[in-house]
Amino acid sequence: MTPHERIAQLRTELHRHNHSYYVKNMPEISDFEFDRLMRELQDLEAQHPECYDSTSPTQRVGSDITSEFVQIAHKYPMLSLGNTYSFDEVRDFYERVQRTLGSEPFELCCEIKYDGLSISLTYEEGRLVRAVTRGDGVQGDDVTANVRTIQSIPLVLQGTGYPREFEIRGEILMPWEQFDRLNREREAQEEPLFANPRNAASGTLKLQNSSVVAARKLDAYLYYMLGDSLPSDGHYECLQQAAEWGFKVSPSMRKCTTLDEVFEYINHWDAERKNLPVATDGIVIKVNSLAQQRSLGYTAKVPRWAIAYKFQAEKALTRLNEVTYQVGRTGTVTPVANFEPVQLSGTIVKRATLHNADFMDNLDLHIGDMVFVEKGGEIIPKITAVDLDARTFMMGEKVRFITRCPECGTSLMRSEGEAAIFCPNDTTCPPQIKGRIEHFISRKAMNIDGLGAETVDLLYSVGLIHDAADLYNLRIPHISRLERMGYKSAENIVRSIERSREVPFERVLFAIGIRFVGETVAKKLSRAFGSMDRLENATFDELIAVDEIGEKIAQSIHRFFANEQCRALVARLKEAGLQMEVVVDESIERTDKLAGKSIVISGVFAQHSRNEYKAMIEQHGGTNVSSISSKTSFILAGRDMGPAKLEKAQKLGVLIVSEEEFLAMIE
Repeated sequence: MTPHERIAQLRTELHRHNHSYYVKNMPEISDFEFDRLMRELQDLEAQHPECYDSTSPTQRVGSDITSEFVQIAHKYPMLSLGNTYSFDEVRDFYERVQRTLGSEPFELCCEIKYDGLSISLTYEEGRLVRAVTRGDGVQGDDVTANVRTIQSIPLVLQGTGYPREFEIRGEILMPWEQFDRLNREREAQEEPLFANPRNAASGTLKLQNSSVVAARKLDAYLYYMLGDSLPSDGHYECLQQAAEWGFKVSPSMRKCTTLDEVFEYINHWDAERKNLPVATDGIVIKVNSLAQQRSLGYTAKVPRWAIAYKFQAEKALTRLNEVTYQVGRTGTVTPVANFEPVQLSGTIVKRATLHNADFMDNLDLHIGDMVFVEKGGEIIPKITAVDLDARTFMMGEKVRFITRCPECGTSLMRSEGEAAIFCPNDTTCPPQIKGRIEHFISRKAMNIDGLGAETVDLLYSVGLIHDAADLYNLRIPHISRLERMGYKSAENIVRSIERSREVPFERVLFAIGIRFVGETVAKKLSRAFGSMDRLENATFDELIAVDEIGEKIAQSIHRFFANEQCRALVARLKEAGLQMEVVVDESIERTDKLAGKSIVISGVFAQHSRNEYKAMIEQHGGTNVSSISSKTSFILAGRDMGPAKLEKAQKLGVLIVSEEEFLAMIE
């Protein structure tokens, strides 16, 4: 067998195994065997680049090449559905269809309404060629690169009989399991949590880095097919055929001929939806015949042949017992409502965040109030209102935000223009200290394996660590004698701490936990100043001169280094051998070919990623800037440069340089 034949064979086999695992939930081989086949294919493709195929299973991992989304017009407009919340309105819909069709019999197709991001997929000759979001219904964003990473969406169709060209629509979803995992990671980093899986899926699909999209493991269900040569006049029958071609369609679809059958279906899934692996928010009822759909037609905004019955948000009435306060890593104080336990969406709920002082004041809470609780996106508990009619003269006092830190007693502060109230004692407030250590050891920071929140709490409580620098004094005997710890665990932790000394400076800067200095800001600061010493001594004007560094961040950096204990921490970390400056690769030749030039990067590139081009610009003395102005020297433009940037560049007369011209420029 030739390499080309083996590549084709492996691709076919891996596509089949992907479908068995992600769509049918019936894996035929072990993960180990699947990975072995995938590695063989990757090696063969690397040896034979002439066999490149965008639909190969190896392309699902995504790329770190950043792409700006291009607007694509929909061949068929993506309209919304009319919504209803009552059986009476479903009955009205049924009777309208009946009157319009006259004596003509009709079937209804009932299916679960998945709560995700609408997507339109176009296939030509059995291959995925384009994926476009709903957008405004007339045009949407081309997110094909990101959609290719979703394992349940076939890149190449199975079987035969599919139209030469057709469109299939559906919902991109983030399963509950992935949603919970993502929010746990964001909570650990004190990043804003996604309110529900729909927002998480939407935010993920719009990321510029498709490799990050791949890591978040989105899913998809397809629910409608369009085209000129569809396999059947029946919507239900078309989707059953689509399933044969490899698409993931709802297994719960049902054809109904009477209203009673429709109501029975709604009642069943109103209860059973709690057991589904993805979020749902209702039932869609469609006339099954495509010919009858065309006969019924559309209003200006919605089809007359379909309607969405929306489930009521599950809520409960319970008594507020007290409000407690949590202190986070950065000192932000969050109020938490504690109430009589109630059951919502299959789980017992007894606490809900009140977000901040303004949110709490708007509710006008009193201890003992009867409050309405529901799950936002059916996952995050929240208090939505107070039952004012239930108040009596015996009601407890009004809930007012505390003025002192519940952990250390320091007077709380609120920065102008911010909703958050925080404890400024970032040196001795215990939850802030432990939170900063947890941030320091996290994957995106120092990546110290074997340590988690419980272990940090244990080490802190027995006095082995008081800040992040103390980690580098830990020895195996210190850890192994602690409760629930053994020699092997202690050895792994100490080894991981040793490895962290090689973590590059930009991640060390992120790890020390300066307020408002996140992962991206840390990278910009490390590139601009090159070392901790230069950053510590930077003036306010030097800080705000850095791209995207504003006054708030600059002030926070100044406050950090003005604090004697913070400076002492940095000094001890430096003594421990951490990377405190950017390590220059001596093998890279540095020139001044771009000295004094401010360069904007825009578009999709073929030969290098955007980050690689940014590094080249700095290597040759240039400066990366994010926005176009009259001071911009030129734009390094790839394919599909944003139309707004192109228009502005032309208006200002800014030179546009292609990828090939730029590489020739720095040769």
